[in-house]
Amino acid sequence: MKLDPAIIKALSLDPQATTTVAAHGSSGFNATRKISTTLGDGTQKHFFMKTAAGKDAEVMFRGEHASLNAIHDAVPSLCPASLATGMAEDGKAFLVTDFLDMSSSSHSSSASSSGGSGGGAEKGVMSLAAKIAKLHTTPAPIPQGYSKPMFGFPVTTCCGDTAQPNDYKESWADFYAQNSLLAILAKCERKNGKDAELRSLVEKTAEVVVPRLIGDQHMNHGKGVTPVVVHGDLWSGNKGKARIGGKGPVEEVVFDPSAVYGHSEYELGIMNMFGGFGKGFFDDYHELCPKTEPVEEYAERVELYELYHHMNHFAIFGGSYRAGAVSIMKNLIRKFGEQ
Repeated sequence: MKLDPAIIKALSLDPQATTTVAAHGSSGFNATRKISTTLGDGTQKHFFMKTAAGKDAEVMFRGEHASLNAIHDAVPSLCPASLATGMAEDGKAFLVTDFLDMSSSSHSSSASSSGGSGGGAEKGVMSLAAKIAKLHTTPAPIPQGYSKPMFGFPVTTCCGDTAQPNDYKESWADFYAQNSLLAILAKCERKNGKDAELRSLVEKTAEVVVPRLIGDQHMNHGKGVTPVVVHGDLWSGNKGKARIGGKGPVEEVVFDPSAVYGHSEYELGIMNMFGGFGKGFFDDYHELCPKTEPVEEYAERVELYELYHHMNHFAIFGGSYRAGAVSIMKNLIRKFGEQ
């Protein structure tokens, strides 16, 4: 397969160099390929590329491009850098990142594969728990045009194929209620039809439970939380062991993010939903990134954040994910909705 001229230009490659493109990996939404090219000094350079047709793909890749680079800027060893995104001359959207060489990662330790802290990593390499903790304790940058950090993100991001509105808000509770819960409710109803019970539960959760549990005046003794970059879709299928760019040590990395500047504990919702991160991971993580106050409501906050992902999966796949969302909301409303 020949590399599209627009991608050659975006990567500043020599059009006359020997460049190959081969199928690599798999994705539920895109075609995935490995680009191999010969540089001027005769060495080989590899890239990872996703392509897909349609306007939605352009939005998705733009969001992933910004997400990867937001994470990479905070913790460079945590994920590949995204190098280019745009529209190819064949009319397809593309995303090109550093290549993750996972071919030498089959020796991954049992600690890592069972959700541990990555104690089997090469000497001197940060564990995944330490990297995520560093990400979650690094304040998000101040967005252009603002005087302080905000909750949101510069572009729309996609969790699965769900486009997430990320317009900035000063309040994390407002962002989570409006941009997350009420926005995903709208998609659930577009995909699965009007649902009076679901709407009533989501609206009460957004109006009553959210400010009660994650309101600025409630968390951290009234100080609220500082926006940090969160991956946004950190389940076990979006982490692994690899050499970034095919160089350096094998280390624990993440990929396929849908980032937001948000509360660090928002990350833990989907991690809790699908597992793959064990007690060792969380013990090490919380040593470096302590639980938000009040600590006694930590489990309920994680449950509230898990709710979004049940809703999103119901919007995308339908089925039993609705029951999970309803169960979470009824439990939280029972605990906090009448206070």
